Amino acid sequence: MSPLRLADRKRDKRPLLRRSAIALIPFAAAACSFAPDHVRPAQPVPARYSDRLPDGPSIARIGWRDFFRAPELQRLIDAAMANNRDIRIATARVDQARGAWRIEGAPLYPQLDAVGTGSRGRTLYTLPGMGATAVDLRQVSAQLSASWEIDFWGRLRNLRDAARWEYLATEEARRAVATDLVAQVANGYLLEREYGERVALAQSSIATREDSLRIIRRRYEVGSGSKLDMTQAQTLLAQAQITLQVLEQDRAVNRNALALLVGEPVEIAPGPLGLTAVQDHLALPAGLPSDLLTNRPDVVAAEHRLRAANANIGAARAAFFPNISLTGGFGTMSTALDGLFKDGTEAWSFTPTIVQPLFNAGRLKGNLDVAKAQRDEAVASYERTVQAAFRDVSDALVRKQQLGLQIATTREMVGAQRERARLAQLRFDNGRSAYLEVLDAQRDLFDAEQALVRLHRAEIASVVALYAALGGGFVGQPTPPNSGERTP
Repeated sequence: MSPLRLADRKRDKRPLLRRSAIALIPFAAAACSFAPDHVRPAQPVPARYSDRLPDGPSIARIGWRDFFRAPELQRLIDAAMANNRDIRIATARVDQARGAWRIEGAPLYPQLDAVGTGSRGRTLYTLPGMGATAVDLRQVSAQLSASWEIDFWGRLRNLRDAARWEYLATEEARRAVATDLVAQVANGYLLEREYGERVALAQSSIATREDSLRIIRRRYEVGSGSKLDMTQAQTLLAQAQITLQVLEQDRAVNRNALALLVGEPVEIAPGPLGLTAVQDHLALPAGLPSDLLTNRPDVVAAEHRLRAANANIGAARAAFFPNISLTGGFGTMSTALDGLFKDGTEAWSFTPTIVQPLFNAGRLKGNLDVAKAQRDEAVASYERTVQAAFRDVSDALVRKQQLGLQIATTREMVGAQRERARLAQLRFDNGRSAYLEVLDAQRDLFDAEQALVRLHRAEIASVVALYAALGGGFVGQPTPPNSGERTP
């Protein structure tokens, strides 16, 4: 091929290239967006909870079935997930948000409608020299109507993205409700176990004190004991009976609360307080505060709402630019129904429209200011949520550590009180002290034993609180869809 012919061919391609570039301008413009880039705010908390904590992945990554291994507790949690009304309310809100996302995404695509009309009327015409003439008018039509707003500036896409992030935030809110529900059911189960052990202690003390009262009464009746000793024994027995009555009342109230959570009557078999499912995890690490940003659902929801606020800013900015829409229709029109689809009855229309805001008394500027203020509110809300999450975790860690120390001290005190009660009983039996010494020793021992059970339950509950505060319970959650994903 000659150089001259090659140059001619290159010149022939230039207009085609220019036309192609011009044709791509609308599509390039349609890809623009005025939404601010999302930047996660700086973490307003320390980098670690405590230097004394073991390193390792957070226990929040353990699913609740692996964390709570007691079959009876798993059954209660399953029932709560199926029946709890708060979960149903949260799920309904997720469905509403998903529907709103679909609504906001629909205007991005052409809208197609089938339209059928029919009209009949009479019009009176007055002609000079001919008087009034009545004319009957009939018209029927059938057409397909299409309309499409070309989203040059990303307004519709930003509105859709805002709805998508709100939907994801609502989904995380539902997960937060579920996480809290798991913790509440576990705590209710622990309280039931605590009340069971404390009731057993009270019943054992009542049986022991009834025997003591019977012996002391017999001594009084035969003249070897005093009436004061007998009344003191009666007082000691009454105190244990009152404690048992209060415990039975509190256990019934706790069962009612647990039934409300589970959504059905609760029957829990008696058993020890120890939860193998929790105790095996007492020494597991909490991870780093940065893990809260991805594990804790309320923090993730706050970040999603921040993204939605950024998208709303983009939509408010795009409203300042021209709005371009295309509307068209094609069908048939006739004066009689039987002639609607005959030759020559075709009708069509095509109406491109462009609207440029010129004066609106500051409405668009006000909308933009509102969107920016909402973004600032979302940033502050996100930071506050992170701080609250850090506090929840820190509080649970402190309780767990201090409760362990209190249990060790209380266990030593129980041993000392048990020995004191034994010695006091020996002194009384040998006539070397009054029964008041026995009464004080047994009362203090009973209170110490009750306190030890409460502390055991509180220690396990602190681990449950730590697990919930870290966002544990539900792993493998779906990741947020990318910006190019279509509306569901």
